[in-house]
Amino acid sequence: MATVVERERKYSGDEGFRLPDLIGCGGVATTSDATALDLDAVYWDTADLRLARSGYALRRRTGGHDAGWHLKVGAVGGARTEHQFPAGPEDADPPAELVALFRGASRGRPVAPAARVVTRRRERRLLDAAGRPLAEVAEDDVRAEDLVGGERQTWHEIEVELVDGDEALLDAVDDRLLEAGARTVPVSKSHRALGGRLAATRPAPADPAAAPVVDYLTAQRDTLIGHHAGALGGDEDAVHDMRVAVRRLRSTLRTFRGLWDRAESESVRAELRWLGGQLGPVRDVQVMAARLADAVHAEPDELVLGPVPARFAERFAADLATALDGLRAALGSDRYTDLLRRLDALVEGPTARAVRPRWVNRRVRRAVTRFDDRLDRALAGGEDDTALHEARKAGKQARYAVEVRRPRAKLVDRFKDLQDALGAHQDSVVTREVLREQALRAYADGENTFTYGLLHARQAAVADRAGPALARARDRARRRKVRRWLTG
Repeated sequence: MATVVERERKYSGDEGFRLPDLIGCGGVATTSDATALDLDAVYWDTADLRLARSGYALRRRTGGHDAGWHLKVGAVGGARTEHQFPAGPEDADPPAELVALFRGASRGRPVAPAARVVTRRRERRLLDAAGRPLAEVAEDDVRAEDLVGGERQTWHEIEVELVDGDEALLDAVDDRLLEAGARTVPVSKSHRALGGRLAATRPAPADPAAAPVVDYLTAQRDTLIGHHAGALGGDEDAVHDMRVAVRRLRSTLRTFRGLWDRAESESVRAELRWLGGQLGPVRDVQVMAARLADAVHAEPDELVLGPVPARFAERFAADLATALDGLRAALGSDRYTDLLRRLDALVEGPTARAVRPRWVNRRVRRAVTRFDDRLDRALAGGEDDTALHEARKAGKQARYAVEVRRPRAKLVDRFKDLQDALGAHQDSVVTREVLREQALRAYADGENTFTYGLLHARQAAVADRAGPALARARDRARRRKVRRWLTG
């Protein structure tokens, strides 16, 4: 299976639209002759179109240079990851490797042919002065059919996809096309083909007062599902973003408890905690491995005594393999897909009660006050490690609550600064314990432990510096001008 990152933009034009001259756009010196291609793609989805609704597109395509099964993940207009798998003549269903990647998006339900898109393509390459391909421009005449609803459509579309060029090239081509009368297309061909049925799947609008909470939950649910494929492969950014989405979901369900059935929302929170427990070990190992590798690299060679880098590499490689096995088992389980279905029911179904904006604001203030109290107690107690860690968790909950109400408020940035300071302290605590354990292993093996002690001392100094930074961040977060709106 091949995996590529696709960066493309789509456009449409009125009848008679002609592709303008693109020479001079972002280093384009010439264009290749046009190549004609006939592409025939059948898109697969669940009965309720969960793949399309989650930003996934699964197709089997014939024609072109990459015929076979394709799974695209991501929104049109940004970087999309495409997983490609060759298809044999007897293949009736998508391969198991792809099914695992979209299991979260499908909620574990079966997929079947949903739409057919037939494209007559004229493709040109944009070349630089050395003949290097910067991008491909395709003019597509498209015929599409919803294989369930029966709706048929035809349209003309232009695709610009980067090869060796950069975003500046896309921007320059964008300007040229828009000047010539083209219009940006915000959806993929499969979304357009399924447009009628997709519109019918949109949930009813939430109660206006509760809408910010529901919208926030929905966005985090979508983030979680959007990073499923990357996390399954151990991608660091995907694991991190998926873990943060789980935290935000758990925190929001707690802060605004009462909007949903209490027993069900608490049960979903417990299941989200389980999922976070599978993501956490993977991310923690990835972060710790990078942190200690950087710390060793920063020391002069004469202070690195013994096989310290090799020992770290051995330990973290083994720990990461174990953690990834656990995560993959979780993401392939019925427990995981059942959790996603229950999340769907919460964010897409009616809330258990009607609320007023004042109720939402009051919950936000309560989360902020809880953080203030936890932090004050932790600092009054002499910066106890456990108390500071509990304050850090309360700080995350407060920040997420503020994001629901005012995502661009300055208070969000102030809370991020506070979290950074609290995080630096907590990271030093965890890192010192790892170094202590590793030093004991080295001692038992008869190896020199000097470097482990040195790194331990460096981390203790980090914790000492965190105190003043924390006090400054706290004072900035409590200025009246960044909190005035909380009393409204």
